[in-house]
Amino acid sequence: MLIAADKFKGSLTAVQVAERVTAGLRRVVPDLTVEALPVADGGDGTVDAAVAAGFERREVRVAGPLGEEVTAAFALRGRTAVVEMAEASGLQRLPAGVFAPLTASTYGSGELLRAALDAGARTIVFGVGGSATTDGGAGMLSALGARFWNEGGEPVSPGGGGLADLARADLSGLDPRLSSVELVLASDVDNPLTGPKGAPAVYGPQKGASPDDVETLDAALAHFAKVLEAEAGPRAAEYAASPGAGAAGGIGYGALLLGARFRPGIEVMLDVLGFAPALERASLVITGEGSLDEQTLHGKAPAGVAAAARAAGKEVVAVCGRLALPTQALERAGIRQAYPLTSVEPDVARCIAEAGPILEDVAERIARDRLV
Repeated sequence: MLIAADKFKGSLTAVQVAERVTAGLRRVVPDLTVEALPVADGGDGTVDAAVAAGFERREVRVAGPLGEEVTAAFALRGRTAVVEMAEASGLQRLPAGVFAPLTASTYGSGELLRAALDAGARTIVFGVGGSATTDGGAGMLSALGARFWNEGGEPVSPGGGGLADLARADLSGLDPRLSSVELVLASDVDNPLTGPKGAPAVYGPQKGASPDDVETLDAALAHFAKVLEAEAGPRAAEYAASPGAGAAGGIGYGALLLGARFRPGIEVMLDVLGFAPALERASLVITGEGSLDEQTLHGKAPAGVAAAARAAGKEVVAVCGRLALPTQALERAGIRQAYPLTSVEPDVARCIAEAGPILEDVAERIARDRLV
């Protein structure tokens, strides 16, 4: 039995999901052999998933999205590091109810990458998602040695809004170690940097951006790419239009400028976490996340787990807080059946507040359906 589920956002971490499912299964089959491999798709929870798989947790002090110092973590095993931009620049780093769509910066994410380089990493999996920022990765690039000036020769203000004043960019000071490191941009988002499907238009409102802010940010990021084209050549324009450039407020664009290779986040993480050998040992796979919905089918962790399991001929069921997919869509994704918390407790508020015990009850039902 393999449990490879993502977090139930706002209720349970991926590790806690695995613990609760294991407890429920063992109520029915006490001696059941269970292997837990908490998974993530590159967004928040990615470092925790890596640590659960045997990576070492490393903590460093970096700048949060508003410039305040925060303690952020990355994961390290041998020469491979897993860096999660949300640890430094995520929405969870903002005070409750506070958004800063024009001024939030990814500087701390660059500091995290630098810490991974300092730790000797030769391969860096850079998981992006859950960001508070829309700065095109300018803050991250600054932390790694790039320089961005306005007409007066002063550094531009932090955040995407400040990029409207950008007059000149210099990438010559970027950390030279970046040229000899394999940098993998892990994301479930394939948006370009700007335009109707770009970072500001699609994700800006989630970060508190008004319609006027979205317009400002889109123009500022387009200007950013134009100035960088003068500095870095045509590739800067090509990267702006590339899939993944718009990930996490455009930090994907900055990562592509650093030479990153874009890959779907869950595929990268399954490789890094050692999913293939665990799958080989499993007779049944349980995946899941807080909400199984249309987004799940577009690169989220359960879809990636199910696709890999189906290719290996393994049966997959899913647990979730809320189910918003028809049976046919689940089957197309490779999920035989989904077990939502709401099938045990119809009250959604209670499902969120008491997710752990209810998930154990759901897992008990899976054991009775599938194992006895």
